Amino acid sequence: MKISKSDNKIVVNIEVHCDIIKFDREKIIDMVRQIAQRFGINEAKINFAVADDEEITALNSQFLNKNKITDVISFDLSDEDKDEKFFDIAVNAQLAQRQAKLRGHSDRAELALYFLHGLLHNLGFDDILTKDAIKMHKTEDEILEKFGFGTVYNNEKPE
Repeated sequence: MKISKSDNKIVVNIEVHCDIIKFDREKIIDMVRQIAQRFGINEAKINFAVADDEEITALNSQFLNKNKITDVISFDLSDEDKDEKFFDIAVNAQLAQRQAKLRGHSDRAELALYFLHGLLHNLGFDDILTKDAIKMHKTEDEILEKFGFGTVYNNEKPE
């Protein structure tokens, strides 16, 4: 199933390849659009694929030479000579379901985190260094709270 929404020249597409988590697509699209605008993106095409473990592992292996399951893979395919941004992001619904149980929150909140996390990576956030991960997780919790998902990290130390 493919859902698209265009607003202010920000087009968000969501292709669901793994539908084990029922989520409000319009709410996710609205969150993505608002966050892109918050960080100065006025024109963009942002594509998401909701994948399973097998698909995300194949993408991780093909593009990042890592043969393992991950939560999110994001690509900034923007042309440096143009103002329009072009992002492709894959999120892992199966991992979101497992992680939500471990963390004690809804699978929809965990999946929303993955959509947001991939987008923030393309907007310049990083989580390799502890100080950067803390900043990213704080931003994610603030945004998730604003959009009604509640906090996911809630001041926990980054992994």
